[in-house]
Order: sequence, then C-alpha cells, then structure tokens
Amino acid sequence: MYHLGEIISLAVAVSWTFSAWYADKASRRIGSMETNVIRLVLAAIFLGLLLWVTVGRPYPVHADGKAWLWLALSAFVGYVFGDWCLFNCYVCIGPRFGQLLMTLAPPSAAIAGWVLLGESLSWKSWLAMAVTLGGIAISILNKGEGHHFNLSLPARGILLGAGAGIGQGVGLVLSKVGMEHYSAAIPAGAGDAVTGMLPFASTMIRAIVGGAGFLILLSLQKGMGRLKEAVHDGKGMKYATLLTIFGPALGVSLSLMAVRYADAGIASTLMALTPVLIIIPDTLVNKHPVKLKEMVGVAVTMLGVAMFFLL
Repeated sequence: MYHLGEIISLAVAVSWTFSAWYADKASRRIGSMETNVIRLVLAAIFLGLLLWVTVGRPYPVHADGKAWLWLALSAFVGYVFGDWCLFNCYVCIGPRFGQLLMTLAPPSAAIAGWVLLGESLSWKSWLAMAVTLGGIAISILNKGEGHHFNLSLPARGILLGAGAGIGQGVGLVLSKVGMEHYSAAIPAGAGDAVTGMLPFASTMIRAIVGGAGFLILLSLQKGMGRLKEAVHDGKGMKYATLLTIFGPALGVSLSLMAVRYADAGIASTLMALTPVLIIIPDTLVNKHPVKLKEMVGVAVTMLGVAMFFLL
C-alpha cells in the first residue's frame, strides 16, 4: 500500500492520544502511582503472552546481566521517574499541556546520546532544541504588567511535565544501550523470531522493573491498601486497561511497524503529533477553550520536533 508507513505513523499518534486521555482519567480516579503499577503489570502480562506465541517462551530469552542492568536503569528513569511525573502532570495541568511538555523528550534524548553514547550534536540539532523550547514558552507564558512574563499554568505542573519529557528522552537512550547489550547476547542461529521480538522483550524487562519500582514506592508510602481498592474499582480498571492497550500494547507495536515501512525521521515526526491531536477531545469533552497563542505555540513546537528528524 502506498504511504503505508506514514498511515501507520498517524495511527500511532492517534493511539498515543487515547493513551494520554485514559492515563488522565485513570490517574484522577485511582491515583497516578496505582495507575502506573496496574498499567505496567498488564503490559508485562501482554508482552509475556506475545513472546510465548512468537518465540515459545513467555520471558526475555538470552538477556544477560548487562542488558538487564541498562534496561532496568531506563525503566527507573523513563517509567518510575518519567511516568510518575507525567501522570501527576496530567492531574495538575491536563493531558493537553502534559503532551506539549513531552516534546522535551527529543532534545533530552539528543543531549543524553551526546553524553552517554558520544553522538554528535550539529548546529541543526541545537536550532531544533531552541525552536521546540520557544514553542513551549509561547504556550505556557503570559505577558504581564511592566513587560514581564509570568506562567499561565501552575509551576508544579510545568516542572512535572518537564520531568516527564526529560525522563522519557534519557530513558530512551538508556534503552538503546540496553538493547545493544541484549542484541550482542543473542547467540548465532537463535532465529529471526528472537531477533525480531527484541524490542518487545526489552519493553517487557522495562515493564517488570518499572512495575516493581512503583510497588516499592507504594509500599514505602503505605499505599498497598489504595492499590487493592484501585484493583476493585471497575471504572478505574477499565481506564487503566484501555491505557495499556493504546500505550504499551497497540502504540508500541504500531510504532515498530511504522519505522519498517517509512523513513524513521518522517515516522517519528508524524508520531509526535499527539500534542496537536489531543486538543480535539480536550476541547470537545472537557470544554477547555484553545487560545490563539497556544495554537501558535503548538505549531512552533511541532516545527522544532520535525527539525530534529528531518533536517
């Protein structure tokens, strides 16, 4: 099919829009920590079943200690820190601005890759960072008296959103390191299925470690009772299940398909359209008006994200 990769990439953006929407709903109903535990447990179960069907074993085959170490680090940075920030950010400022601040992930990944992997940063990358940050600034800043600027959103929500974007970007780079170790540990002749399922097996490791991390935090906060209540909350579990389907299950799977059929830069740019798409349900359902400066800010931010991949 003509432009199949681009069509799948748009489907990913739509899937992640639903994921953000249900993450907000679930977090408000049963709590962000509880939502993360349930989501990651469900994701690990789904991925285990997927691995069982495709490679014959319901766990990450051939992953060595180095792979587990780096993927565990990525889980703590991307899931435990990043997603904790993201889900609390949704509760504080909503999914629309939460997803806008998530566009800090590409600059964060670029800087982390520069520091950890020695990847070069061209002047084009620095320009893309500046444009992305400029677009975010347009959306979240108001011009006050005396030509001073002030925040149009709660500072806590902005900090949580920034933490989420940075956590996802740095976690992605750590995942890349972990997957390289995982790939090196796969013996020759293991089969195409094992190699092809490497991203899913790596995601399962991250889900297991991330879920364990949230469980530890809940235990320290004496919140296991809240988790038990959340599991018995039918509506909350429905939101958490839909979040898992549209996020780790459908979204990740489609994103892997997209980069097979389209240029990675084009696919990544189209998949990053979630901050634009989420304006529609947020406006129609939550009746949140969209200001002109917010639309301009989103457009400039999307331009900055596109520059990362297309220049």
